[in-house]
Amino acid sequence: MSMARESAELSAWATLDRRAVYEAPPFVRLSVERVRLPDGRVIEDYHRIVKPDYALVVPQRADGRILLVRQYKHGVGAVGLYPPGGYVAPGESPLQAAQRELLEETGHVAGRWRSLGAYTADANHGCGRAHFFAAEELRCADTPRSGDLEAMELVFLTPQGLLEAMTRGEINALGAATGLALALLPGFSISPENR
Repeated sequence: MSMARESAELSAWATLDRRAVYEAPPFVRLSVERVRLPDGRVIEDYHRIVKPDYALVVPQRADGRILLVRQYKHGVGAVGLYPPGGYVAPGESPLQAAQRELLEETGHVAGRWRSLGAYTADANHGCGRAHFFAAEELRCADTPRSGDLEAMELVFLTPQGLLEAMTRGEINALGAATGLALALLPGFSISPENR
């Protein structure tokens, strides 16, 4: 196959029509799209799931310990360990959301922030973008006030303790595992223009 043909086949699909099937703002919207592929074929029922963007922060103290929140997550149906995070509010940047969530959920602030990139949860159907950040120079500034429905426990783990928690299945969400893995890559960061 020639490179010219490959490039044409890798073009964006055209959305010809979209109809909402289910909406529960701001949490989720399911729609069915009619799309045309670059080769001209038309798919009549391509499903898209739209969820809000969220920010997830991996906070680390000067001694290398990582701050996690132990809590129940109903989507998983289990208690697990999670980095602080939550939805990006309207008019808020992903970094502002990460900073707010860190303070609300843990009572901590960070002196230095590093972007770990933004990634779509499900490349085929959408499901929101996760904005990952590493937070360093961590210090306690207030009492946690998350307002979440579930009880939370703050846990500090060494990188080795984090790996052990992963092998025990205590980190049971893809976003949490991804953010933690990216944060532990030495010197890894994404510049804002590549997010």
